Amino acid sequence: MVHLRLEKLEKYAQENNVPIMQKDGIEFLANYIKENNIKNILEIGSAIGYSAIKMALVDNDIKVTTIERDIDRYNLAVKNINDFNLTEKINIINADALEVELNDKYDLIFIDAAKSQYIKFFEKFEKNLKTNGVIVSDNLSFHGLVEDETKTNNRNTKQLVRKIRKYIEYLKENPNYKTTFYELGDGVAISIKLN
Repeated sequence: MVHLRLEKLEKYAQENNVPIMQKDGIEFLANYIKENNIKNILEIGSAIGYSAIKMALVDNDIKVTTIERDIDRYNLAVKNINDFNLTEKINIINADALEVELNDKYDLIFIDAAKSQYIKFFEKFEKNLKTNGVIVSDNLSFHGLVEDETKTNNRNTKQLVRKIRKYIEYLKENPNYKTTFYELGDGVAISIKLN
């Protein structure tokens, strides 16, 4: 039953151009959460609630806080979270993540929002990361354009690709984290806090 409802969300996202995490990427993330006993998660960018739902379903003890600024997507995410009976496990906030102040500490922070703002999201929320916590970043391949910018002639897309590359360099050079890059989904990075 849950499986069918998740497929319905995937289909909706595909038909309405809603950027949700690709299947092998979200499976990888769900396994990572399970294997590392992660319980408290912050997600930047809820979209329609798909990844928050997938993460919350990994284990009964998991709590997810997720932030979405687009009101239509937020409303749809709230509906989807209700449909899965996960309102006790998922707290969704309708706001621009850069304007949200949180005091909680999280085992994992998942960044999957405006790609041009990734460094700002990372720097703003790393204070909310527990010792040995992880920051997971999605879309670092951006449909293969990060590896090969010649696939597009669109100026805005090229600028975005450069920002993603800058973020990748930022992760590689950040002395406080050990980052591993995975060629899964649309490119995933796991940055483990070192102290």
